[in-house]
Amino acid sequence: MLDNSVFLELLHNYYAVWQECNYVYGEWAKAHGLSINSLFVLSAIHEGGEGCTQKKISQRWMIPKQTVNMILKDFQKKGLVELLPLQKDKRNKQICFTQAGADYANTIITKLRKAELYAVEKVGAKGMGQLNDNTALFVEFFIQAGKEDKNEPKI
Repeated sequence: MLDNSVFLELLHNYYAVWQECNYVYGEWAKAHGLSINSLFVLSAIHEGGEGCTQKKISQRWMIPKQTVNMILKDFQKKGLVELLPLQKDKRNKQICFTQAGADYANTIITKLRKAELYAVEKVGAKGMGQLNDNTALFVEFFIQAGKEDKNEPKI
């Protein structure tokens, strides 16, 4: 079994890769006139369909609701989105693209997917499968550790 220093080094390497991934997405967004959060909100609306709400975007992308709200107001001001009351829950609003917003999102998201798919193709199906599987395992074990931590007595 490896000692903790080896595991800590591997963990720090994971942090570095994760941060680099976030940085790359942020730089890609900036090169296309967006913040990283605006890119994620645009993507969420693009993929969200009829049930896209501020709350769902906030939860899925872990962006504070206030930040999502600010981005949506900016998108509204630019004529990219409209917010419509939900039939079932008048407190929440469905986020819909205007025609200009749909055209803009299609352009941006198509470029994003092209870059992402290029990277996926280079990594290969097997490598991406391993990345996904190993990340899912990490998440599963991290959740498990959190549950075990809750069961430990408090000092």
